[in-house]
Amino acid sequence: MLKIGLIGLGFMGRTHLEIYERLQKEGLPIQLVAICDSNEESLNGISSGGNIEAGISEINLDRYHKYTSVEHMLAQENLDAVDITLPTFLHKDITVSCLNHGLHVLCEKPMALNEMECKEMISAAEAAQKQLMIGQCLRFWPAYVYLKEMVESKTYGEAISAYFFRGGGTPNWSAWLTQNEKSRGAMVDMHVHDTDMIHWLFGKPEQVSSQARHVIAGSGYDVVSTHYQYTDGKVINAQADWTLQGDYGFDMNYRVNFERGNIIFQNGIVKVNPNEEKGFVPELSEKIGYYFQLKYFVDALIDNKQIAQVTPESAMGSMQIIEAEIQSANQQGKWVEVKD
Repeated sequence: MLKIGLIGLGFMGRTHLEIYERLQKEGLPIQLVAICDSNEESLNGISSGGNIEAGISEINLDRYHKYTSVEHMLAQENLDAVDITLPTFLHKDITVSCLNHGLHVLCEKPMALNEMECKEMISAAEAAQKQLMIGQCLRFWPAYVYLKEMVESKTYGEAISAYFFRGGGTPNWSAWLTQNEKSRGAMVDMHVHDTDMIHWLFGKPEQVSSQARHVIAGSGYDVVSTHYQYTDGKVINAQADWTLQGDYGFDMNYRVNFERGNIIFQNGIVKVNPNEEKGFVPELSEKIGYYFQLKYFVDALIDNKQIAQVTPESAMGSMQIIEAEIQSANQQGKWVEVKD
């Protein structure tokens, strides 16, 4: 039986908790034993919101061992793994502490605030000989997994251009999100999803050019548009904006053009448009990426297999791209080389 501790009970933590409950009911040999949050209200079921409907339902939290201190939980519980859904500025320290305690770790995205912190996390995992996975959930999201399959299979030829977008209202469920030193703004918290997807689909770009601006006082970059340069001439752009107020809601979409067709993801639906055939909507799972992400993590640990779909090195690579984007934005869009 794989025993798991969940650290952080905000929107994402409660989403993960519900999925663990579901996986357990489906027969996986796992048990969510303990939950930890410094806020006692969260431990008593009062949670914050998020930007994707995840089907949160009422769950009796009294069935779990509750802690307000990570150190206390690690000292009291005999766990195999932890799932960390804390604010970004806490990722590195808590991850390293749990790895040093001999536990496997799933840590929410973004991996950390910068490359240096990512390296510390990787070093701790190597020293402990434990697995570290980063929650880059789009790598498990059916609409993006399908796109990955089309890119790799070259069903419609080579990709020649792509556009990705993610945006919504300014997050108001936690103050740290709009504090630059704790989140680094939309560039790192939101835009990292699409940067990571571009990295996963096409590999690291040679250079990036980013235009971005600060809108919210004290925040990092809140609006960003980045061009990614590849040696084969692909035209790739990704944009993010978390200042879309009013009734806008939340949106994520993509448009990828291939030599013999294009694929569009909009309003939650993937549409494939071959150049010389009738377009169609492929049949994809209705389950959200969070479900497949957590199932992949626990399956790997149960089967004693190496985690490959989101290695910490790959997640760090996406942060290296982001850091180049920030450097470019600081220089009004100057092209900046990305670290190998």
